[in-house]
Amino acid sequence: QRLALKGYRVLAIDLDPQSNLSMSQGIDIESLSTTMYDVLVTGRPLSEVIHAREIDIAAAGIELAGAELALSGMIGRERSLERAIKPYRDLYDYILVHTPPSLGLLTINAMVAADGVIVPVQCEYLSLRGLAQLRTTLGQVREHLNPRVDIVGIIPTMYDGRTVHGREAVSMLRESFGDLVYMTKIGKTIKFAEAPVKGQSVLTYDSGGQAARWYRRLADEVLDRD
Repeated sequence: QRLALKGYRVLAIDLDPQSNLSMSQGIDIESLSTTMYDVLVTGRPLSEVIHAREIDIAAAGIELAGAELALSGMIGRERSLERAIKPYRDLYDYILVHTPPSLGLLTINAMVAADGVIVPVQCEYLSLRGLAQLRTTLGQVREHLNPRVDIVGIIPTMYDGRTVHGREAVSMLRESFGDLVYMTKIGKTIKFAEAPVKGQSVLTYDSGGQAARWYRRLADEVLDRD
């Protein structure tokens, strides 16, 4: 939403079967007749699943959980999202793809279609270790499918500066990834849980609160690096 407020045309594509992005913008996923599953698997136009909310949202649904199996037998399965996005690239300044928390075929599709990857990382040891697998997968995608894609930023999330572990996790991130780690750290607040209940982003739900300030700073950092 911060990008939209600055006058940018923004599309967010929900590629996660949990559909949290879609639901957090007040989209009733149970009533949808067409979702990102149909775009990826049956070739329906992306425009059929776009809903105008705070920004444009290409909605997911639970049936997206079956997309990886349906795509597995298709030729060019890693490029389904890239093909779907191509006619719409010039219509938006930014297209953001929300991926599942795994490195399966849906996430590979996002990497193939993307110019860059922004990685949210919880400020805890086990989450940091997961970055190694992400870098390996990204390297394979770069070598075989999309030579331009790379990590463009890492967001420390669930940060609690009162704990030694939280501070050490951020230090480890910066030691390993340097300037790729955004200066903005996203902390913990109940507002993140409350906002989706209202079908709003935290920027709309509590525009003057700390959570909104964190994300405004983050959006400014992303724009400054672009």
